[in-house]
Parts: sequence; structure tokens; C-alpha cells
Amino acid sequence: MLIVRLIGVLLIIAVGACFLAFVLTGDRRYLAFAWRLIRYAVIAVLGFFALLALERVIVL
Repeated sequence: MLIVRLIGVLLIIAVGACFLAFVLTGDRRYLAFAWRLIRYAVIAVLGFFALLALERVIVL
């Protein structure tokens, strides 16, 4: 669980840095990269919760 939290914090920092870079430079590549990071993070979180749910079902 510690690794998942660490990855989550790093992801939030990376998205914030991308958004800040977009605001400072106006380059839309940073904004696109931030959205790509968010999309992959949502997919990873859904997979993580699916594994937790599957673990609950198997244990019961």
C-alpha cells in the first residue's frame, strides 16, 4: 500500500507540474501530457480496485 500511495503522490505532483508548465509557457503539449497521465492513473486505480474486489470475493 505504501508504494501505491507514493505513486499517487508523485502522479499528483507530475500533473500539477504539467499544468503549471502549461500556464507559464502556453504550450499545449504539457496540458495534453497531464491529461494522458490522469487517464492512465484512472485506468490503474480502476484495475487496483478491481483486484481488491476480486480478492474479497475469492477469500469469501
